[in-house]
Amino acid sequence: MSGRGMGVSSALALSNAITNLAASVFGEQWKLEPMSAERKAMWRKDIDLLLSVADYIVELVPSQQTAKDGTTMEVMVSRQRKDLLMNIPALRKLDAMLIEYLDNFKGPNEFWYVSRDAVDAGSREDDKWWLPRPKVPPNGLSDASRKWLQFQKESVNQVLKAAMAINAQLLSEMEVPDDYIESLPKNGRASLGDSIYKSITVEFFDPEQLLSTMDLSTDHKVLEFKNKIEASIVIWKRKMNHKDGKSTWGSAVSLEKRELFEERAETILLLLKQRFPGLPQSHLDTSKIQFNRDVGQSLLESYSRILESLAFTVMSRIEDVMYADSLAQNPSLAQTGRKPSAACLPLTGSTREETEKNPTETQTPTSMTLSDFMGWNLMGDTEPGRSSSGNSEDLKDDSGMLAGKLNRLAIHKKNNSYLDKLENLGGQRSPTSRH
Repeated sequence: MSGRGMGVSSALALSNAITNLAASVFGEQWKLEPMSAERKAMWRKDIDLLLSVADYIVELVPSQQTAKDGTTMEVMVSRQRKDLLMNIPALRKLDAMLIEYLDNFKGPNEFWYVSRDAVDAGSREDDKWWLPRPKVPPNGLSDASRKWLQFQKESVNQVLKAAMAINAQLLSEMEVPDDYIESLPKNGRASLGDSIYKSITVEFFDPEQLLSTMDLSTDHKVLEFKNKIEASIVIWKRKMNHKDGKSTWGSAVSLEKRELFEERAETILLLLKQRFPGLPQSHLDTSKIQFNRDVGQSLLESYSRILESLAFTVMSRIEDVMYADSLAQNPSLAQTGRKPSAACLPLTGSTREETEKNPTETQTPTSMTLSDFMGWNLMGDTEPGRSSSGNSEDLKDDSGMLAGKLNRLAIHKKNNSYLDKLENLGGQRSPTSRH
């Protein structure tokens, strides 16, 4: 557990252990099917062992106690640290919900899979060539099956948004490592480049226009742009903190302008994370994880990250089936190439509005299988499932954490024109190379 034999800190060793465990258990979740009993048992046993470390990360809090003679006194008692006490039960619940959603696909289903080596699988030219290809009936899925599949996707999306919110919050709370700071240039212009710097510091700022002028055609280019934005944010924040000292980070730019530039950069970063949910980890994120020494933070970050990864994987498998259904209904889509569905983007306002417009869909039990949903009842009467409304309420606070960040941005009066464009943003997507 210490990791000292490999020359890494205990926090990083624990983070690596959780990441490697998830890779071994969920790494080959190539189909929409329940996990085997053996894999479930392995996951529960090993993750409980790793999470047991958190039981010994405690803090002292005052507690009122009454003595035998009736006198009341205040004594200090140990309690699990507050962030662990709040987040571990929430993450365990998300964990159980994801496994339950996979169990919902135990069948029978209207779709099936063919091996990647099968003759009828065809040549797979998209970016998932190694995965088995989902197949649907020639005329596509039935309306009931399609509706059930869409509901499962929205349910998984709720878990994804909550895990993303927790992970993003944890990363934001981690200290920026000194090694990362030393690698930064001394000013924001050097980090961003002249053209991007001028676009951010103009009087009337429009983040959408800035993004439209950038070459974001590949993940590598998007990640490079994101690294520049994050670096500039760190530089500007440090300059504001050193405004009264004679540091080399000081500058002649006024504090108000620097604060405004930092807020604009934060806005661009939120747009990037919303528009490109599958980005690899940024240089800042990897540095925080690598140099973090807080075992509790590493435990929470890695656990939330692998749950986010699993939710993203299940979402992708559902998207594969829905894409196959779309091809069955409209074969011409195959000529245009596959594009990510907008519904795959986390934390948009449309899902909540659609749920309010269709209350009957919200009341569909999340524990229903396809046969229950369609009324087949192959195994006789089933026990009614729980309502999804309870889960949605429990996750409302988590999924809205990042939405509040945009509301807390103190935007300059002259720049209120682009606030409306950000109202529906709220989710941050941690990077894909974890997926």
